[in-house]
Amino acid sequence: MELPQTQFNVLTHLAGRDGPVRMPDLAAALHCDQSPVVAACAMLAELGFVLAEESGYDELRLGPAALEHLDGPLPERVIIGVLAAQGGECPLTDVPNHCDLVASQVGQSLRWLNQRGWARKDGGTLKLSDAGRAALDQTQPDEHLIRALANDRVARAAELAAEGIPVAEALELLVKRKGFLTIKQRTDRFASITAAGRKVLAEGAKGRQAVTQLTPELLADGGWRNVDIQPYDVTLAAKKLYPGKEHAFQRTLDRVRRVFLEMGFEEIISPWVESCFWNFDCLFQPQDHPARDMQDTFYVGRPGHTELPDSAFVERICATHENGGDTGSSGWQYRWSRELAHKPVLRTHTTAATIRALWRHKQGRSGKYFIIGPVFRRETVDYKHLPIFHQVDGIIVDPQANLATLKGTLAAFYRKMGFDDVRFLPSFFPYTEPSAEVMVYLKSREEWVEMGGSGIFRPEVTLPVGITDRVLAWGLGLERVAMMTHELDSIGELYFAAMPWLREEPLCRS
Repeated sequence: MELPQTQFNVLTHLAGRDGPVRMPDLAAALHCDQSPVVAACAMLAELGFVLAEESGYDELRLGPAALEHLDGPLPERVIIGVLAAQGGECPLTDVPNHCDLVASQVGQSLRWLNQRGWARKDGGTLKLSDAGRAALDQTQPDEHLIRALANDRVARAAELAAEGIPVAEALELLVKRKGFLTIKQRTDRFASITAAGRKVLAEGAKGRQAVTQLTPELLADGGWRNVDIQPYDVTLAAKKLYPGKEHAFQRTLDRVRRVFLEMGFEEIISPWVESCFWNFDCLFQPQDHPARDMQDTFYVGRPGHTELPDSAFVERICATHENGGDTGSSGWQYRWSRELAHKPVLRTHTTAATIRALWRHKQGRSGKYFIIGPVFRRETVDYKHLPIFHQVDGIIVDPQANLATLKGTLAAFYRKMGFDDVRFLPSFFPYTEPSAEVMVYLKSREEWVEMGGSGIFRPEVTLPVGITDRVLAWGLGLERVAMMTHELDSIGELYFAAMPWLREEPLCRS
């Protein structure tokens, strides 16, 4: 009979031993890893050649509280020493004056003194008992055990008992003291040869080498005929590997980009630091609007001044604000300040980029543009707000575009992102009319969540940049999209360095 080499080696070794052998000892004797030895024993046990057994035991180790007493006696032993030195009794409050213990340690030790029967409290006095006097010169079982487990020793209860330590009595005292002892349940595995195993060896069983791969040497000399190809058990537990991958939020941003590109949009970019001119004025937002206040917007100190585009364009924006200019509007009826327009800000929305694109767009042709990037606002942090977040802004320039086009475009975008429940609520924004808030249903919280604003640019926005066609526009938050996509309870979780979540989060979702 031929057996795999490891099984043959196990059987041969067990045949030369009297009684069961521990698996670690068996592996060491065969100069082999323990896992293939355990597997070989399991296979031999199925054949009836080996008897595999298990035995549980307690493994003991000192806890952190006991380590503090390795270099000195337990507090209760210190106290009975004080009582003996004071003639057998001492006022409880006076005990700390005669030793290194503090009042709190003395108070905590009363329980153990009473449990051991070493002393009793009589009013405000602590009195030494006969058992306490007898214990003065006697090392107790728990003290024996603490000393035996010094130097980070880990030992079995049976091993300590063989050394003469009264383990049972020691455990009865120590298990009640929090943090003094760590007891872990362990399992020993043993193997021994059966009569059937000895018979197989006596009948001339041989070992057959197993290999995990064919080598050039085995192929060249025909040795492959005399070996077994080791099969792979794909059901066995294996170490998890975590290959490098993009952050989940970055994948969301890339997916948004891909969706808009697939829908025929052209991507644009713009700087994070914008002038108030591009960020507010070009969007017909009045210079006294609350959104421009420092409690809502981050202004940049250096540089304190930005350049504006050509003066003719700036004058058209000025006229639009003051009296409507050539837009047919009455404007905001105030004196527009060029100085305020020069001030730099961290952009509060990426719409500043789309207005730049609109300024460069050639009148008379259609166009679709989008931008993805961070924006900055003085927001109160909660589960769906952050002071720095990402937006996707987009515009469609088309004389035939209308509100239905806008709703259909955004609904198609969210469907491609995996959200079917989208609705639009009437709203107001200074630079669009009509305007609508985009809402998506968040199933985990069973509520509608605002994703951003949308609408049709007002003539006060489009005419100063030379566009007479209708322009659809929107600005949507992307952290909320990512939060819903990855089933998170808070936007902030996207930015925590939570490695378990980053590792386990799948690369794609159905």
